[in-house]
Amino acid sequence: MAIDVLNESGAEVDEAQLLRLVGFDLEKLFVHPDAEVSIALVDVATMEQLHVQWMDEPGPTDVLSFPMDELRPGSLDRVTPAGLLGDIVLCPEVAAEQAKEARHGLMAELRLLTTHGLLHLLGFDHAEPADRDEMFTLQDKLLAAFEDRERSAQGEPGRTA
Repeated sequence: MAIDVLNESGAEVDEAQLLRLVGFDLEKLFVHPDAEVSIALVDVATMEQLHVQWMDEPGPTDVLSFPMDELRPGSLDRVTPAGLLGDIVLCPEVAAEQAKEARHGLMAELRLLTTHGLLHLLGFDHAEPADRDEMFTLQDKLLAAFEDRERSAQGEPGRTA
């Protein structure tokens, strides 16, 4: 997979973890290994400019997604063809505020936002209640599975029900 991370935000972020997360998510969603996605981490002013330009909404936001080839998740029998998924833009400063409110760390919030943004690239949306339930359930499952794998890789025990 061609996954690029560009950190222009000035924030200290575990970029390698974001790379692992996107690779993990794409594998779980049966997206072709040659699919391309980029992650940009930007400052508040840049995010505000993008938010106004593309969403016509004031102020900065936490994540924006810019899909390209309109790829969708595949299945075990049918992997998504190779292509350009698009760009995920994150604002660590906004994410840090949200992380405080949610009582978890910045990287937990960035993992959530990255997975959320990736699902948008793959055509998921949350405008309607049924779509929201589907997207957020999948998002939660992907994050839990990734976090379990990360703990396992570090020799920590997995979560228990």
